[in-house]
Amino acid sequence: MGGRPEQVRAPDDWLTDVERERAGRFRFEEDRETFVAAHLLVRVCAAAVLGADPAELTLRQYCELHGHGHGRPYVEQAPELGVSLSHTRGYVCAAAGPGKVGVDAERVPRGPLDPGLADRVLTPRERALVTGNDELIRHWTRKEALVKRGELALGRLTTGGDDLTGRHLLEWSAGPDIRVAVVTDAPARRVPIPG
Repeated sequence: MGGRPEQVRAPDDWLTDVERERAGRFRFEEDRETFVAAHLLVRVCAAAVLGADPAELTLRQYCELHGHGHGRPYVEQAPELGVSLSHTRGYVCAAAGPGKVGVDAERVPRGPLDPGLADRVLTPRERALVTGNDELIRHWTRKEALVKRGELALGRLTTGGDDLTGRHLLEWSAGPDIRVAVVTDAPARRVPIPG
């Protein structure tokens, strides 16, 4: 699922105290709203897969380095379900399904290829083939989705992430400047945000 933050019609009281505290730290209201919408949307997405009421699902995250509110998300009531979420200013998306799930949304920078970003994201083979920012961001979103699945580290983007064998890839564009990639263990399909 993906769309504009205002399309996610869900009450903020679904959020945990940790999510509310993190949302409160955003400096800009638009960024706070996007964060909240993504955290609500992942519940809606998981509920659609589970046939459950999203209001009854609790999203948790924990990372040994940063503590609660960080790390790979999971639904407390269905920890075996893979879930992932992403947000960029003005766009949110979420994915849920069996096995590992990763989703990422990024804005495409204007202008010619950003060589600094390309050198930090692409393998040498990819770097030789990519000529524009749109292609660059398509690779970036795929790799970020792999990071969210726990299969690639941010510090290793230039040495891996270019082989998706055994995984399923679903991609779409949201307007002229947002690219989305979902990497899953099972075939995935895009569904609209419930209205």
